[in-house]
Amino acid sequence: MTSIEPSYRRSSGLVDVLDRVLDKGLVIAGDIRISLAEVELITIRIRLLVCSIDKAEQIGLDWWRQDPNLSVSARRLTVENDLLREQVQALEERVAALALETERRAPRARAPRSEKKLSPRG
Repeated sequence: MTSIEPSYRRSSGLVDVLDRVLDKGLVIAGDIRISLAEVELITIRIRLLVCSIDKAEQIGLDWWRQDPNLSVSARRLTVENDLLREQVQALEERVAALALETERRAPRARAPRSEKKLSPRG
């Protein structure tokens, strides 16, 4: 008679494995290369990291905080950044226009006249 392990033991084993993977992290890496007649046409590099958010932050990964699609504060910063860029561009255009206007208004420098020297005869 074969003994079948109860399902609650299998699920707790899965929970333990998942807990360990999230705690320590798991990296899966691979490359896919497509070649035709010994000529490489394309290479796709696949890197997958599975870990908890705490572990990701610990190793320096926190891209979800800067992604405007995932973070409200990042979205606000993106909008603010776009507005500031528009303001800087408008100011640069105004400065350029003022510089051009000032250049047009400035009196042209006159060439110094050559003074006639009086001859001793008069």
